[in-house]
Amino acid sequence: MASTEPQENTIPQADLSTGRHRLRTFRFPVLLVALFGVMVASAGINQLVSPVPVLALPVGIGLAIAAVTCYRRLCRTVELRPNISELEKTGRWSLLRRGALLGSGLFTALMVLIAVFGGWQEVSWGSFGGFLGTAGMMASVAVAEELVFRGVVFRIMEERTGTVIALVVSTLLFGATHLVNVNATLWGALAIALTGGTMTTAAYVVTRSLWLPIGLHFAWNFTHAGVFGVMLSGSDVPPHGLLNVTLFGPSALTGGAFGPEASLLALLVCLAPTIVLLRRAARAGQIRHRPRRAGPSA
Repeated sequence: MASTEPQENTIPQADLSTGRHRLRTFRFPVLLVALFGVMVASAGINQLVSPVPVLALPVGIGLAIAAVTCYRRLCRTVELRPNISELEKTGRWSLLRRGALLGSGLFTALMVLIAVFGGWQEVSWGSFGGFLGTAGMMASVAVAEELVFRGVVFRIMEERTGTVIALVVSTLLFGATHLVNVNATLWGALAIALTGGTMTTAAYVVTRSLWLPIGLHFAWNFTHAGVFGVMLSGSDVPPHGLLNVTLFGPSALTGGAFGPEASLLALLVCLAPTIVLLRRAARAGQIRHRPRRAGPSA
């Protein structure tokens, strides 16, 4: 005889579909809060393991992989997207490599310019262990921040406001988050928005992939702290790099306590590639306009 007991765990398909679409309606706050939490958690774990380079490298890489996995799963669940095109595996390593070459080359050029104008006071050898540990930490930082600011804030805002407004708002928010750093300044936050924020957003717009901005962001930060060993984005945590470069001179040259990202030279170094990337995006038809609202029917 067939059982007449109700199936308590059975959810009607119509109700399930309605629930998913309601969740998608609130995709922006859901994704933003969830991935911002991932970013904060990653930063906390990095702080715990940073004194031990042998842990910092694998833990940082593991956090980066975990963040990408969380992003993919959240987008599939919340946005109902089976294909996360901005994290497409095809061409991933090529884009990461190109971004890394660009980021490391740009920051090296910035440090050379600071040296040419007399901004280097002292140079000494640092720590190879710190160099490796910083690589892991910067990998997790770059991935988490790009997922939040380019993958969620810029991408979803662009659908509603167009490329230009989304670029301005997302980069200003990116800069504002650096105001919590101990040695942060208003100019430093604005400078990092104009340099790193705008440039990585342009890298996303031209490729519609997060891999190029992730590679660019990682290499810029890693060359900054892991190679030259200079203060990063107003942080009070001393960098442990392959070199220890002490800067001296006016803030317009060295960036002061915030670090070289607040230097006027940083704006000049980042301006040219940003313009090139945005021009390529425009020629490729990747600049999107604000959607027009349908008027009342006649």
